[in-house]
Amino acid sequence: MALILDAGAWLAGLATGLGALYLLAVWHAVRRFAGGRLAQPPIGPGRRPPVTILKPLHGEDPELYENLRSFCEQTYPAVQIVFGVRDAADPAVAVARRLIADLPAADLALVVDPRVHGTNLKVSNLINMMTVARHAILVVADSDMRVTPSYLDALVGDLAVPGVGLVTCLYKARPVGNPWSRLGALAINHGFLPSVLVGSLVRPWPGCFGATLALHRETLRQIGGFARFRDLLADDYRLGAAIVEAGFRVALSRYLVEDVLVEPDAGTLLRHELRWARTIRSIAPLDFAASVITYPLAFGLLSALLSFLSVPGLAVLLAILVWRLIVVRMIDKAFALPRQPLWLVPVRDVLSFGLLIASFCGKTVAWRGHSFRLTQDGSLTSD
Repeated sequence: MALILDAGAWLAGLATGLGALYLLAVWHAVRRFAGGRLAQPPIGPGRRPPVTILKPLHGEDPELYENLRSFCEQTYPAVQIVFGVRDAADPAVAVARRLIADLPAADLALVVDPRVHGTNLKVSNLINMMTVARHAILVVADSDMRVTPSYLDALVGDLAVPGVGLVTCLYKARPVGNPWSRLGALAINHGFLPSVLVGSLVRPWPGCFGATLALHRETLRQIGGFARFRDLLADDYRLGAAIVEAGFRVALSRYLVEDVLVEPDAGTLLRHELRWARTIRSIAPLDFAASVITYPLAFGLLSALLSFLSVPGLAVLLAILVWRLIVVRMIDKAFALPRQPLWLVPVRDVLSFGLLIASFCGKTVAWRGHSFRLTQDGSLTSD
């Protein structure tokens, strides 16, 4: 038994060391990306064609009015915004109508259509919304995102680059309210965001994100429209994959949108993040399994425990804790993030490690009040 524990402690220590190297890659990737954002040139005056923004809605997210209004206050000259819901009794309808009344000069439309085209209700909503979308450039953005007036200028400039078929954006989280929201924000700002940036250093495209998807209507038509993704959970990722298969490039914009994040309780946070983890596992299982190395603090703790809190084990744990916290504060500074208490960082890392393991222990996901089973090809079926 002693030999097994010693071997386990050694392996956990090795994983901690590899994780420390990963954090070094995070340092480089974040500073590179943040520096590029400052150097991004503005779009030329002759390259601003009309844009339709599609905003599928479901329920009244906290600060929904402010989020939607930020998309209406662009410096861009010609913008149509289409809000879409399935149910006329949805509280998001009142928010959209209030916005339409408050901004009579804006080109805003509300589509209320109960037709269902597949198990992915967001995609079904988008299919219904396309009946009133007028412009050749389409932008899809989740309802909990907030942007600045230069948002569309950045996207259209990226989309105008030859060979680019789709532009997507990363996002940073601003927690609202309780500690559960703070834990959720840490997962996005110090887990998801830097991992994508590290991946972008070694891959031709890092994925697609519902925070923003911008593409030409003709490109969407060529790949089969939104209907192609009506039964898939990871519709944003699958859309990007289809764009790449069609011979185009997916560009990661230097623009960061803001996710106004509210997790009302522990159960909501865990269900949300478990769905997220199982979604990623379904589309890239090997990469997802390899992401275990991004939790060196969890391995450092495991190494210390398996060595019965020996001096070397505690030294490894302390060293990786300090390095992890230094990288956290660097990311905060690079992206002007709201700083969270440092004591939450080890809690967050251990929780994420546990969710990664749990994601391999089932195929059920909870989404918008419904339970689904995730099939081998990433399709959704009613549970």
